[in-house]
Parts: sequence; C-alpha cells; structure tokens
Amino acid sequence: MSENSEKTLFTVRGVIIDLVLSVIFFLLMRKILVPHVPSQDPNAVLIVSSMTSFCMTGVFWIAANMLRVTWVDYNRRKQQ
Repeated sequence: MSENSEKTLFTVRGVIIDLVLSVIFFLLMRKILVPHVPSQDPNAVLIVSSMTSFCMTGVFWIAANMLRVTWVDYNRRKQQ
C-alpha cells in the first residue's frame, strides 16, 4: 500500500472534535470542583477550580488524541 493512499492519523475534523470535547470537559469539571475548594472567597474558589480543571483537561486532550490515533491505526490494520 502506498503512503498516499493510507488514511492519516490526524485530521482537522478530529482535532476540532477533540477541542470541543475538551472545552465541554473543562466547563463540566470546573463546575464539579467548585464545592471541593476549601475557601470562602468566591474568586479564590473560581481560580483554584479553573486551574485544576485546566490540568485535568490537558490529560483529557492527550487521552482523546491517543484514542483517536489508536482507533484509526486499528481500523487501518483491520482492513489490510
């Protein structure tokens, strides 16, 4: 099989989908983490929950990309 006929592992559509899912994950995790911040200051609670959600979203982004690449590679090998 030639290099040009193979399906690419990364597509613009896939990256956009992962980005949208990551933004949704960030907002969801920030909302979930607000009650777990040990502070009475609303600004501190928002900052700490946002920083924690940002780190978790980075892990989610990497995991989503690895899942997509693995899925494409699996389907490519299955078709051969």
